[in-house]
Amino acid sequence: MQKLKYIILGGGMVAGYAAKELASRGLKSGELAIISADTALPYERPPLSKGFLSGKDDETNILINGADWYRERGIEVRLNTVIERIDPNKRLLLSNSGEEFECEHLLLATGARARKLDVPGNDLRNVFYLRSLKDSETIRSKSASAKEAVIMGGGFIGMEVAAVLAQKNIQTTMVIREDRVWSRVFTPLMSAFFERYYISRGVRIVKEAQVASFEGRGAVQAVLLGDGKKISCDVVVVGVGAVPVMEPVEKTGVTVENGIVVNEYLEASRAGLYAAGDVANYPDTIFRKRRRVEHWDNAVSQGQHWARVVLGERQPFVHVPYFFSDVFDLSYELWGDSADANEVVVRGDSNTSSFSVWWLKDNRVAAAFVMNRPDEERQVAPEWMRSHQTISRERLSDQKRSVLETISG
Repeated sequence: MQKLKYIILGGGMVAGYAAKELASRGLKSGELAIISADTALPYERPPLSKGFLSGKDDETNILINGADWYRERGIEVRLNTVIERIDPNKRLLLSNSGEEFECEHLLLATGARARKLDVPGNDLRNVFYLRSLKDSETIRSKSASAKEAVIMGGGFIGMEVAAVLAQKNIQTTMVIREDRVWSRVFTPLMSAFFERYYISRGVRIVKEAQVASFEGRGAVQAVLLGDGKKISCDVVVVGVGAVPVMEPVEKTGVTVENGIVVNEYLEASRAGLYAAGDVANYPDTIFRKRRRVEHWDNAVSQGQHWARVVLGERQPFVHVPYFFSDVFDLSYELWGDSADANEVVVRGDSNTSSFSVWWLKDNRVAAAFVMNRPDEERQVAPEWMRSHQTISRERLSDQKRSVLETISG
């Protein structure tokens, strides 16, 4: 049996950034092991649907840390290792090869897997799901010779992949269930802007559509919709959400509900057991609700925070939810949670690529979207959410005022 001080189960971004944080604070050789079912060292996830997929990035420059970095610090990274059983009380892990690992502090960072479409033809070749480096490599390779692609889903993965493939001169069609793109997050005005932008760049958008089946002989050749329409294609990429990887904690007695339930210190329901990243259901102390977040920034921040907690800095995890995206020649950022907002203010011109959207609740900013706007807008957005700053809706709506002039009082 191998005994360590720290074990991180999962080789994603949480692991890479937690290891960096521990190393920067005096981690000793032999204290940390990362156990991963993946075939690659921990890497950045955003490029998988952006720069890596397009061919601008390669595997080397998306690694969080290189192999030499782990070796020089005495951090063991066990790849291709599947953990079949966990004893949460002893923090004991049993691998599929019969190896046992035990530790003082166990971080569960098993991430999430792509949600699959349960339709006929789902097992045809060239029907892809994008979650891992291998997935992105396969899609990138196939798209080099593809002529027609269908993207299932109008969320951020679907939008990013559609933008990349369209720029490869592939006839790209987005098929979405909803009546507009990313309706869960965007306002109608925002959806309208992005739909115009995509259409002007050759992307077809089919709305309020259900897929009935994928058709083809061995490999996909068409997508059949519920209304009988058929869209020819030689590549399909499905982006309809993800589900947390929970198998390692099933039947362990660890409290789970839409992920592994943790407290404000990222501690699960057993001493010495923690969870972070896509799999963690944590209390958001800013918005006073529980949430599970599947984005890059959350994984980075929670990995770093766990490292500080186990080193004795017992502070609650306080973090404004954050997301960024690059599509075509646009870059934008999103902060917060618009679910309970009752007002929306737009600054700039939503007919151009320079505008911001502010969701308000009781004269406080609940969420903000910023694209090609003055730096002060992106700087104050998360700070106002963190501090619950009261602002004037009328001043925020006044395009002649700086955003800094909108604070009430």
